Amino acid sequence: MPAGTPIRPRPARRSFLRWTAGVATVLPLGALAGCSGSSRDPSTLRIAYQQFGSNTIKEKWIQGAAKEFSAQNPDLVVDLVPIVAAENDYFTKNELLMSSPRTSPDLVYEDSFILLSDVGAGYLQPITDLVEGWDHWKDIADASKLAVTGEDGEVYGVPITTDTRAIWFHRGVFEEAGLPAHWQPTSWEDILEAARAIKESDSEATPFFLFAGTPQGEKASMQGFEMLLYGTGDGTGLYDDETKKWVLGSAGFVDALTFLQTIVQEELTLPLGQLLDPNISEQIYTQLLPDGKLGMLVDGSWISQNWTESAGRPWPEWPDEVGLADMPTQDGGGTGTVTLAGGWGLSIPGHVTDRETAFAFLEVLVSTETLVQYAIADNHITVRSDVAEVKEYLEYSPAVEYFTNLLETAYYRPALPAYPEVSSAIQEAMEAVLTGSDPASAAAAYDSTVTDIVGPENVQEANG
Repeated sequence: MPAGTPIRPRPARRSFLRWTAGVATVLPLGALAGCSGSSRDPSTLRIAYQQFGSNTIKEKWIQGAAKEFSAQNPDLVVDLVPIVAAENDYFTKNELLMSSPRTSPDLVYEDSFILLSDVGAGYLQPITDLVEGWDHWKDIADASKLAVTGEDGEVYGVPITTDTRAIWFHRGVFEEAGLPAHWQPTSWEDILEAARAIKESDSEATPFFLFAGTPQGEKASMQGFEMLLYGTGDGTGLYDDETKKWVLGSAGFVDALTFLQTIVQEELTLPLGQLLDPNISEQIYTQLLPDGKLGMLVDGSWISQNWTESAGRPWPEWPDEVGLADMPTQDGGGTGTVTLAGGWGLSIPGHVTDRETAFAFLEVLVSTETLVQYAIADNHITVRSDVAEVKEYLEYSPAVEYFTNLLETAYYRPALPAYPEVSSAIQEAMEAVLTGSDPASAAAAYDSTVTDIVGPENVQEANG
């Protein structure tokens, strides 16, 4: 919505309400939880989002938009509702807020992997009629639109960000181990050989890190396991789109768990306590990688946001000290490399106070200029063609072009309501291997759990 444009006319049923001057404020989650009474002030818009560690990028993005929105609509108040939590806890706390009219936000920041589960639980409402009249809907990539479309054909969110994943490696650690500064593995074995070389060198760095286990939440499933599974050449991944069934008994599933077992047994990764620390990512970004204490990390396109001048640990030298390598397939077959893509967006809960007003604020939040600045601050890849055409966006990071190009061959998680539970089963299988189970047994337990989740009529044997 252009600056200075008022929100669309409010429905007549709201015309009797009195509005008070509006400013952006931060409202602690505890304050909402303590609300009493069944009604909310309709002149106040609440937006819930994740705040993790020292990262305040989302807060600053929303505060900037709230300031602009208040200037256009001085009778409205925008309350920021930061949910300070790691990923899994964020989803749980967000759903708890949305479950009640007393506490529900008017806009929520949703990961595409949890969105359809929240739709199935009745937390979110369709916004098809709102997006169809919005100028920038046409600018959003079709794959991202599909990720926010329910099985009923209705749209339940406005995509904002996407991402891809690769191997980040520390060139200084590689040099100590006699490894090349420009490195591109062609198989999992190449990764293991590089990790062994680092371990055997004089370097004090941990050779390799892959997110794994239930405390890491979706990071373990997506940055970790699925970056392995979708490179196994098994052909079906987690779900068969043609048969509409979840895949069990996959040799690739066992192979992915075996890779995890190898890096643990050969002590090529961090100790178990750190692997299962839900806050380990912040330690990696602010200490281990910048300090040359980690050789390789499989992670997403956004992590250099932790090294900007305004971040908790500025690292201006990172473009020279860090290399990027495509994640190879298991044996170099198929396309040769693999990446997973995801993304976040904004949705309107079922208990919204006024959906038209909420969407009007959403339009301010996702204006072209606002999203350019948010992408730069957050170091993410945009889903919008208008944003991608802006020179400032194209030049904001030394890695943005590399990660954007990876999108051409990216895999996406199954956009189905059952996926979050399936993802949890993946994390449990990984954790079982971390704590001593053999991969075949962990895979068999996963198969049994998924069958219980989706029903025996919705599963099939791999390649069956």
